[in-house]
Amino acid sequence: NIWMNILSYSLVTLMCHLLNVYGLIQHFHLDMVKLLRFLGMVQDDYHSHNPYHNALHAADVTQAMYCYLKESKLAELLSPTDVFLGLLAAAAHDVDHPGVNQPFLIKTGHHLASLYQNTSVLESHHWRSTVGMLRESGLLSHLPLCMRQDIEQQLGSLILATDISRQNEFLSTFREHLNHQSLDLHQAPHRHFILQIALKCADVCNPCREWNLSRQWSERVCEEFYRQGDIEKKFALEVSPLCNQQEDSVPSIQIGFISHIVEPLFEEWCRFTEPSPLSHTMMDLLQQNKTCWMGHAHLKEEEVDGGGENRGPVANP
Repeated sequence: NIWMNILSYSLVTLMCHLLNVYGLIQHFHLDMVKLLRFLGMVQDDYHSHNPYHNALHAADVTQAMYCYLKESKLAELLSPTDVFLGLLAAAAHDVDHPGVNQPFLIKTGHHLASLYQNTSVLESHHWRSTVGMLRESGLLSHLPLCMRQDIEQQLGSLILATDISRQNEFLSTFREHLNHQSLDLHQAPHRHFILQIALKCADVCNPCREWNLSRQWSERVCEEFYRQGDIEKKFALEVSPLCNQQEDSVPSIQIGFISHIVEPLFEEWCRFTEPSPLSHTMMDLLQQNKTCWMGHAHLKEEEVDGGGENRGPVANP
């Protein structure tokens, strides 16, 4: 936990570095005191006790987003506002995440579920929280009102795109654009759509990383699922899918996640980048990691057949 807290402070440092690399602090005439205040608020609003949805995850997604923004297909066509929005959305996309999912909030009658009418509950909260911190910090107060409002709305559109329930909607639109070669990145709406796709990729890219790192993230997200399942059992609620520690193993969860979410998305991203060296590497690692998880799943089955436990304890990375 101490090491986790130390690493979590990387979000402020990383964002300051990337904004400086792109010259965005100068371009938008950002006040450094207000910037540090805003980024500190964002970082502190992540829950450090969450195994997965914490400030380190935000920094990880931001780093991935930076890599995707540097893709040659995109880099020369993105405006300063595009880059600023992409990095800001990545850093704040899960801010104040409670460590439980939307179905849990709905079935427990949480006030956020009522506030956002059971639709994109968490994503709406992440967006509105970010807007609140932007306003409280005064980071953009020197900009014209119409520009501030546009930034806030586009930020919301990006963060709302990370709602996993909208995966098929975005994937089918992306696939259709690629099939018809209809993307024109000189048009602002098309660049914004690609920023949405890039953020979605960054949010779920852990299976595309080197095995030792990817496995740690996988174990962390499953630990968070299992904690939710334990709470549901404690209060005699129906245990949510993937949250039953006795029935849902880490390998089976990851194989399903890769097969149904990550692979389809990154196959299209690979087509979009035509494919770049980075995309090639990510797809290779994705297949290697899927194979590793399938091997672990086979071992679990052998343990069950041999009378062992269904699942060993989740390792603390």
